[in-house]
Amino acid sequence: MRVLVLYAHPVETSFQAAVHRTVVETLTRTGHQVDDCDLYAEGFDPVLSRQERIDYHDLDANRRNVDAYVERVMRAEALVLVYPVWNFGFPAMLKGFFDRVFLPGVSFRMENGAVRGNLGHIRKLAAVATYGGPRWRAFVLGDPPRRSVKRVLRAQIGTLGRIPYLTHYDMNRSTEATRSAFLKRVSKEMERF
Repeated sequence: MRVLVLYAHPVETSFQAAVHRTVVETLTRTGHQVDDCDLYAEGFDPVLSRQERIDYHDLDANRRNVDAYVERVMRAEALVLVYPVWNFGFPAMLKGFFDRVFLPGVSFRMENGAVRGNLGHIRKLAAVATYGGPRWRAFVLGDPPRRSVKRVLRAQIGTLGRIPYLTHYDMNRSTEATRSAFLKRVSKEMERF
């Protein structure tokens, strides 16, 4: 299966980088064709320009600055997001990717004024995230990143299947043991993917 891994973290020595390596290595070892999209390493520009917003609904013009990324999304049969949760949301880099690449005609289409998902070719979706705080805090605040994955992206993809959302909470108090256990969990889940 062709898996697009979207990775968003600026520090190559971070625990998130170890999570990313585990995801890519496990998917590759189990026979998937992995398109590893490290947004920071690739120098992706997350800023939606004035002209891009003007052209947003123009299907002939809206891809012009991000066409290579659109093509990668359109070739994917599966999508795995790897990111830290910052300020109870996606990192700006990943959010900017969605703003600039998940365009009309790409991730959704308009039919008689209604939005319809357009990523039906993506059959599987997973997210692997780290949170600085504990699970209870994310729960109390509604866990916006989890909802974005499990509801918004699910709707664009149209899958009714299981969507793994793997999380390591409380990174501020994590230990070598909790991090090691999480990497094993990630590897096991990616083996099943």
